[in-house]
Amino acid sequence: MKIAAVSEDGVTISQHFGRAPFYVVLTIENGQIVARESRDKMGHAQFAGEPHEEAHGEDPRGHGFDPAAQNRHARMAAAIADCQILLTRGMGAGAYESMKQAGIRPIVTDVANIEAAALAAARGELIDHAERLH
Repeated sequence: MKIAAVSEDGVTISQHFGRAPFYVVLTIENGQIVARESRDKMGHAQFAGEPHEEAHGEDPRGHGFDPAAQNRHARMAAAIADCQILLTRGMGAGAYESMKQAGIRPIVTDVANIEAAALAAARGELIDHAERLH
């Protein structure tokens, strides 16, 4: 199983999916981490020059569901297309739904440590705090 976590320092899970500069991808086999890598992640810095909808755009679901945002989210998901789970400590509802559509299970966690959270997720013990979506 491969689990991605957004990070700014390689140790902790970032509190904001869109602002995190990279992913830490862990491969877990038999309850142990057997491989670890960092992957570049597109985010707000790369998308700054692109057109954005107003804060809540035209979509009744709110921010992050407009076609431009969905396209950006798809590009963010491409780097972790081989992962089953994405760990974050905060993200928008549009990005959350985009990851699910890409076949990646997003989990909004209160566990800061990447390795601890990934091992708990692999065991099915990590709580998804979807109520924290913005």
